[in-house]
This record gives sequence, C-alpha cells and structure tokens, in this order.
Amino acid sequence: MAKSTPKKRAAKAVPRKSAASTRRKTDPSRSGNPAAVRPATARDWVGGARPRTLTLALAPVILGSAVARWFSAFDPVLAGLALAVAVFLQVGVNYANDYSDGVRGTDAVRVGPSRLTGSGAAKPRTVLTVALVFFGLAAAAGLAIVVLTQLWWLIAVGAVAIVAAWFYTGGKRPYGYAGLGELVAFVFFGPVAVVGTTFIQTGTAPLESWIAGVQLGLFAAAILLVNNIRDIDQDAQVGKRTLAVRFGSVRSRIVFVVLLALPFAGLAWFLFLFPAAPLAFFTLLITLPVSLIVVTARTPRELILALQLTSLAALVFAAALGAAIAF
Repeated sequence: MAKSTPKKRAAKAVPRKSAASTRRKTDPSRSGNPAAVRPATARDWVGGARPRTLTLALAPVILGSAVARWFSAFDPVLAGLALAVAVFLQVGVNYANDYSDGVRGTDAVRVGPSRLTGSGAAKPRTVLTVALVFFGLAAAAGLAIVVLTQLWWLIAVGAVAIVAAWFYTGGKRPYGYAGLGELVAFVFFGPVAVVGTTFIQTGTAPLESWIAGVQLGLFAAAILLVNNIRDIDQDAQVGKRTLAVRFGSVRSRIVFVVLLALPFAGLAWFLFLFPAAPLAFFTLLITLPVSLIVVTARTPRELILALQLTSLAALVFAAALGAAIAF
C-alpha cells in the first residue's frame, strides 16, 4: 500500500471550522474593525424605538378616555399619565426586544429593518440601559397615577406589565419564542389598557370599555402576527416558535384576516348607544386592502407595508369610535 504524501497528511490535520467560528469572523459586529459597522446615529435610535408601533399605546388611551368622558369623568391629567405609561412601556419593550434578540443571535437572519444590537451599531449594554430607562419612566408615570388615585393595588398591575414586556423575548424561556406573543399583546394592549384607562378616571369598569378593549386587543394581536408572518422562515431557522411558525404561512394569514374582521362585529353593541358609531366602519377602507395584501404577499416588503397599515387602522378605528362615544 502506498504511503500518504506529506501534503495529504497535512490536509488531514487541518481541523474543520465550526459554524460559530465562521460567524465570528464574518459578523462585522464581532470583527473588531471599527470601520466595519457604522455607529448608531440619532436616527437609528429613533428607529429602534419603532415609532410606528406607538399606535398600540395611543389607541387604548383614546378609547378608554372616551368612555370616561361619556361618564362625565374625563381627567386630562390622569389620561396624560396613562398615555405616558403606555408610550414609555411600548418604547421600552421595543428596545428590550432589540437587546434580547440581538444577544441571542436571532436577528442574524432578520429580513426587516436593521436592529441596533443585531447589526452591531450599538453595544448590547447600551441598548439594555436605554430599555431599562424607559421602563423606569413608565413606572414613574404609573406611580404618579397611584398617588393621585390612591389605588395602591395598581402597583402590582404595573409590575406585571413590565415583567411581561421584558419576558416577551428576554429571560431563559421567553414566551414570544413559544407562540404566546399575540395572546399577551391582546391582553395588555386591549382590555388591560382600555379598561385601566377608564377605571383610573371613573372608578368603574363599564361593559363599553371591555368591548372596546377586546376590539383593540384584536388589532394588537394582528399587528404582531403580521410582523411574525414576515419573519416566519427566519424565526424557524433560529428556533423561535412564534404563532406564525406554529400555524404555518397559510393558516397564519387566515387568522390575520379573522383578527382584523372581528373588531367590526363588536361595533354592533355601540350602534345601539351612539349614533356616530358607524364612523368606525370607515376603517374598512384600510383593513380590506391590508387583508388582500397579506393573503397575496410574497415579499417581506409587502408584509412590512401591511404591518404599517394595520397599525394605522388601529389608530383610525380608535379615533372614530372614540369620537362617537365622547361626542
């Protein structure tokens, strides 16, 4: 048998590079080359707050305050503080998601807008600090509400909201990775936010607030679902088992259409009480095209447009129904 040549023996001795090693060398955020990644600008940080998602914070406060005004109990200070809690919490969770997904490597195959942590444009610790600052601001606004209303048990509600915001993608077992994100979004951006806004002003939780809360919760779930439909293939690759990954593309799109349709069924209750309630049906001018886009979409760009329009639809729906209730 012929002996191996030195060249062949040398080739056998070369170890294979691991995938992790390859990522470390090709990922510009790990390269150590200062010019490889452009540092985050003010515009990047504003984008990291994801301003288009803030409709999820504004819409519940509009409807909750509209019901309070119907009860002749509207308090602009408490309404403003409720809005501050909602906005700060939403921005905080957006930065927290950026941090958690970035350090996990989930954003390495992202197809949507670039993230601060995943792109290497900002240090993970800096993004985490910004997230915690906004959570702190939300807590401060919440404590102001507690002091003004003397409803001390609201501290527990606020604490649960912050914990839910963090563990969406944070912690060892984030519920967003288990397909529960849409359910939690429904609860906190729907009934909790709307009923809570009404309650701190009126001291009651009327049926109108609960129905409106369910309607906006459905919009919130739809917004998160279409976002996850966009990332379905990439999330599956990294083991992120969102609802879209669990259901698959076709069924997820059907569920999205159902989520957008159900809020209009809930308008039946308001039609008997408020003559201007049919104004909310004008939101169909947005939701019908959005449903068509999502059903037929083949590219991430189309689904990003659908996400933006769904956020707008939630705000238009809340403004129209809120005006009908308040005036």
